[in-house]
Amino acid sequence: MMRIGIMGGTFNPPHNGHLHAAQQAVQALHFDRLLLIPDNIPPHKTMPAHSATSAQRLDMTRCMAKEIPHAEVTDMELTRGGRSYTVDTLHRLKQTYPDSTLYFIMGTDMLLSFDRWREPENICQLAHLVVIARDERDRSAIADKAAWLQETWQAQVEIIDCPALPVSSTEIRADRERCREMVPAAVFAYIDQHHLYF
Repeated sequence: MMRIGIMGGTFNPPHNGHLHAAQQAVQALHFDRLLLIPDNIPPHKTMPAHSATSAQRLDMTRCMAKEIPHAEVTDMELTRGGRSYTVDTLHRLKQTYPDSTLYFIMGTDMLLSFDRWREPENICQLAHLVVIARDERDRSAIADKAAWLQETWQAQVEIIDCPALPVSSTEIRADRERCREMVPAAVFAYIDQHHLYF
């Protein structure tokens, strides 16, 4: 049975925080594949002005994927159109890979608000939840939420200890030198070549 990790996001741009979390998840859970899936329209936030286009975000995510073992990028949410809901993506992946175990990777803040997502109970049936814990305080909050999700929806929650890299996408888009420091080299070269953000 194949183990497939899934990491979504706007990737506007993909940065070293994404890269570090993905690498740690692959190492800890021994994924056979890691799917990186850029959002089309994120349901819980508005894309800021002067964002990269969908095609550019996809290209930059492909640049980052080269640094992650077993990673590949899919445009399934971009081609589907509309708002990108995790439950829709997982349903489609389960149809595509019916004999695989899916692992959906998220940060602490995402887990703590998880019960307000669309169809959280179905997400719990479709995939294990993989949560990146930045520190002990995170771990405590995650453990409490994981216990509640297990009791409420029989969720299976995997916790990965991964010290956070302090990365702000807003800062990256506003400061060229900060961007150079905080994104993979290939992503910065793409940003530079296409005159994005600055």
